[in-house]
Parts: sequence; structure tokens; C-alpha cells
Amino acid sequence: MTTSGTTSFNPQLTDIIQEAYDRAGIVMRSGYEYRSARRSIDIMMQEWANRGINLWTVEEGTQTLTSGTATYNLPSDTVDLIDHVIRTGSGTSQSDLTINRMSVSNYSTIPNKTATGRPIRIYVDRQITPRFTVWPVPDASQTYTLVYWRLRRIEDAGQPGTNTMDMPFRFTPALIAGLAYNLALKNPGSEARIPMLEAAYEKQWQLAADEDRSRASVRFIPFVAIR
Repeated sequence: MTTSGTTSFNPQLTDIIQEAYDRAGIVMRSGYEYRSARRSIDIMMQEWANRGINLWTVEEGTQTLTSGTATYNLPSDTVDLIDHVIRTGSGTSQSDLTINRMSVSNYSTIPNKTATGRPIRIYVDRQITPRFTVWPVPDASQTYTLVYWRLRRIEDAGQPGTNTMDMPFRFTPALIAGLAYNLALKNPGSEARIPMLEAAYEKQWQLAADEDRSRASVRFIPFVAIR
């Protein structure tokens, strides 16, 4: 038996859209139907940002902190920060120190928000242009750098039909199933397929999401209060 010897299948945007139309029982005849499908993909990528942590969108970033400045903008395509440390020094003398996240309520109750020193807490303000505020306000005793790991937005589908999507191959079945479901919602003749397509989408998404996880060991230590 002869196999292909390749493992590089990554369908182009036109193939993804055509497969989704086939599943929805719709014949794609016009450029508008192609644009409609592409728009649905972009909306679905925004929906996926609400479904949890997509590991392939985790990126490391840095922000050098300026003495006397507490608030800094994050890249505009940031969904959220998932971890962060304060880095001091450089080279072999570099040291990463824990900085704990706080809520807006926690930040609002700090009596002296202008206190200076090494930052030990961070408030992530998820505005349209996301930003963060550290406390205490960085002082001039040394150089501080916030090192963070962020979730970024999934890239748009884009114009050319030859584009491939910004996702691992594992999520292609979920993308096609989700697009077929969304196309059926927009087509008056596909009402009967909607429940089946929705169930297929949720199943494929769950399969992909369950696999898209860290396999690092986790150790839980119970906390026992001593009275």
C-alpha cells in the first residue's frame, strides 16, 4: 500500500468556504456569497476569542517601565493578559519577580496610588485599546521591564481566496462546521439543517478545544488554616 508521504494539508480559504456551503446544502454562485462567507468567518474568529484560551494566540511581549509612569497601552489586538512578571537587571544578573493581578475594585481601594517603588501589582484595563496600570508607580532606583504573555486576536480571513487561516490544522474541522452553521442561519432554504449543523459545530469545537491544552504537570496543595 502506497501513502502520500505528506502531512501538509491546509485548505485555502476558497476550499474552506466551498466545503461549508456543501454541508449547508447551498450552491455558491456569486461573489457576494463568497464575501458573505468570509464575513461570517471573521465574526466567528471574534466569537472564538470569547470561548476561552486559544493556545496558538499566546505571545510574549515586553514593556519597559518609565520612572513616574504607571499606565501603558497594550497592542491593540490584545484580548487579555494571562501571565506577567517584573524583570530587573540583564544577562546573567537578570531576575524575574512576581507581579499579582488586581481588579478595578482592588485598585480603587489603594489609598496612595502615587506611591513609588518596585511594582508588585498590575491592573489590566480591557478597553477598546487595552492598557495596564502597575502599582507602586515605578521609581528610578533601577530599570523595570514588564514581561507578559498575552492572548492576541486571531487574524482576519483576508481578501485573497488563496489565504490560509491563522490557526492550527486541528481547528479546521471546527471552522468548517461553524461556517456551515452560520451560512445556514443566513439562508432561508436551510432551516431544516440548522439543528444538525449547530450540533456538529459544537462537537467539533469541543474536540479541538479539549485537545488544545497544556500538558504540563499540575500539583495541587491544600491550604490548611492553623488556628
